[in-house]
Amino acid sequence: MIGLIFLIINFSPAVFYYISLKNKIYFAILSIKTIFKKESMKLEIRNFHPTDINMLYKICLQTGNSGKDATALFKDPDLLGHYYMAPYVNYQPELCFVVASNDKPFGYIIGVSDSEKFSEWCEINWFPVLRNKYPIGVISDSSFDAKIIGKIHEGYIVREEYRAYPAHLHIDLLPETQGQGMGRKLIEIFTCKLKELEVTALHLEVGKKNEGAIKFYEKVGFSIIKEYEYSIGFGKYI
Repeated sequence: MIGLIFLIINFSPAVFYYISLKNKIYFAILSIKTIFKKESMKLEIRNFHPTDINMLYKICLQTGNSGKDATALFKDPDLLGHYYMAPYVNYQPELCFVVASNDKPFGYIIGVSDSEKFSEWCEINWFPVLRNKYPIGVISDSSFDAKIIGKIHEGYIVREEYRAYPAHLHIDLLPETQGQGMGRKLIEIFTCKLKELEVTALHLEVGKKNEGAIKFYEKVGFSIIKEYEYSIGFGKYI
């Protein structure tokens, strides 16, 4: 006679099943909590609102390690957002769109229509305050904090290869939103807005370790502009 015993132990976010069958133990993990959460979430895409800023800082950090959570990598949790998110929503908020459920942000797309003008704006309006707050040499060169502080002091530099693609963007989505077509919808909304502004091309850069993002950008029509040591530059005419 076959014995079948289920012992369910709830350790969020996964549910662990121990199954005894013919005196053998089988082990499986089923992330049904995540599945149920995705199914129950009603996602919408809306314009950025200034009250979103704190959540966008968190999302930037929680997706900052090639799409994975970078919280453990940084002593200052705001550094990534200071460089990769906040200047965008301050410079051109009309190009910032948020994926939300019950009005709470779970992802976003941000960008600018003219990268060179954005770089100039940052030098005047954004980086001076941050450079005073985060002087070079305060944190060891090997830390992730130091890398971002270095970028803040370096400024936003437009690569020569990107000059034919004046706009650029960043997308960050928490796991709860992924696999539901939100990334593609965000790209469509963003590029439609660029067309209204008479922008003809855009670029982005993604780390080579972020294989999922690389496949996604290729699927939505981006082509490789150039490969760098740790990243790949993509471009698209619209």
